[in-house]
Amino acid sequence: MTRTFLLLAATLMAAPLSAQAATDASSKVKAAFGNTVLTIDPDGRSRKIWLQPDGTWTGLSRRGLDLAGKWTVKGDKVCLSQSKPRLPGSMCENFPSEFGVPMKAAKGVQLKLVKGRVTK
Repeated sequence: MTRTFLLLAATLMAAPLSAQAATDASSKVKAAFGNTVLTIDPDGRSRKIWLQPDGTWTGLSRRGLDLAGKWTVKGDKVCLSQSKPRLPGSMCENFPSEFGVPMKAAKGVQLKLVKGRVTK
C-alpha cells in the first residue's frame, strides 16, 4: 500500500513539472502556431511548415508533397524530426518570432514567419 501511495504521489508531483516544461517549450514557438514558417532555399523555392502546440508539425515540400513530423525545443532552437516521408535524425534551427523578418539558417536557407496558413 505504501509503495502504491509513493508511486501515485511521485506521479502527481511530476505532472506540474512536465506541464511547465511543455509550456516553456511551446512559448519559444508560440508565434508559429496558426501561422506558416517558410523555409526558402537559395533558388527561391520554399517549403511550408505548420507547427501545432501538441509537438507535431505538418507541411508541404518544395514540390507540394505532404510532410509531417514532430518538433521539440532544445535550448534556443526548434528541432524538427520528419516522419512523412521518413528521414533519419532531426534538424535544429532558431525559428523566427517576428512576421516577415527572414532569418538565416544552414546552407543558405532562410526561415520566414508568415501570418495565416499559406498553401501557395
